[in-house]
Amino acid sequence: IAAQPFLQDSRCFFVQPARAYADIERRRGESMYDLHKPVKHILLFLTGGVLYCLTELIWRGHTHLSMAALGGCCFLMIGRINEDCPSCVSLLSQMVLSALVVTAMEFAAGLVLNVWMGLEIWDYSDLPYNLLGQVCLLYMNLWFLLSLPAILLDDWLRWRWFDEQAPHYRLL
Repeated sequence: IAAQPFLQDSRCFFVQPARAYADIERRRGESMYDLHKPVKHILLFLTGGVLYCLTELIWRGHTHLSMAALGGCCFLMIGRINEDCPSCVSLLSQMVLSALVVTAMEFAAGLVLNVWMGLEIWDYSDLPYNLLGQVCLLYMNLWFLLSLPAILLDDWLRWRWFDEQAPHYRLL
């Protein structure tokens, strides 16, 4: 009678080795997760910062170091939009939310860098539908279009570099 529970446990282990191995890996992953999280965020931040600066160099012909920090933050925020519930948010909704997030972050950065510190990194005062010369409707729409490759890249990097869930998309 005393051997019965042992046989059940060991039989379970040998009959379902993949499940037991998955549990061990999951537990190991939980302890390693805390170590990988900062590295993941740093790499995603640097990726976003470099791409933001490259986008500015292509579009305007110049950039500012502070734009790397802004771009890194924006890329992390774009990635956060669908991280908790990827199937809940459609791709189109992610694009709209990303454009709003980037515009809001550019507005906040513009107020600090351009208005408060007087660095005059950009000025959209001559463009229609601008808000205090820091953001405008034209660039918000461009961020909507640029958010698609940013979303796809973020999902791909998280899948390939950090073994997160493979990306799945719903258009609407």
